[in-house]
Amino acid sequence: MDSTKQAANFIASRLTALLGASAVVLAVTPALAQDKPVADKTDLARGQQIASTVCAACHGADGNSPTSANPSLAAQGEQYIAAQLAAFKSGARANPIMQGMAAGLSPEDMRSVGAHYARQKHTRPAAARDQKLALEGREIWRAGIKKLDVPACAGCHSANGAGLPAQYPRVAGQWPEYTLESLKQYGNGARKNDVMHTIVQRLNERQLKALAEYSAGLR
Repeated sequence: MDSTKQAANFIASRLTALLGASAVVLAVTPALAQDKPVADKTDLARGQQIASTVCAACHGADGNSPTSANPSLAAQGEQYIAAQLAAFKSGARANPIMQGMAAGLSPEDMRSVGAHYARQKHTRPAAARDQKLALEGREIWRAGIKKLDVPACAGCHSANGAGLPAQYPRVAGQWPEYTLESLKQYGNGARKNDVMHTIVQRLNERQLKALAEYSAGLR
């Protein structure tokens, strides 16, 4: 067999091998695609329904809470809301009322409620009422307190209080009474968060009030 025929036969054999390999890849690819996790789905209509029937009395159907005892949820991060609902349901975050409210919610329901509230506008934000106290809070928020090893709140919750949706909650325009009570719960361990517990324990009552007052006026 001359060199030309040998070359042709070699090329033909390589093409056959490559085509066979391609067929295997094409056959395996759909199977691999099926193994990919399906993205979490949210149902805004379902979220709105739950918000209107289960959550509205305390938080408002649109997330603007009518009372300072309960947080406003409008524009809050949807992942944060879903995570808190899961914590209430499991008991990791202790609150008998909220545990009962979350008991019947599935993970999909929680994500849908979070998605609904995240899309609402904070139309009735709270406001700072004590200017002197708010100015004290601003200093802590922006710069922390170095001598107490207290970091700036803005580092996690951002300069305008919008937070980082998947990790840190939005606190801008929140009822100062609710924010203050939450801070105290972190300090006494009623709410479990090692970082917040450590920070809050280094602050006195006035400093906590100052932060709650300042964050209420953020937009």
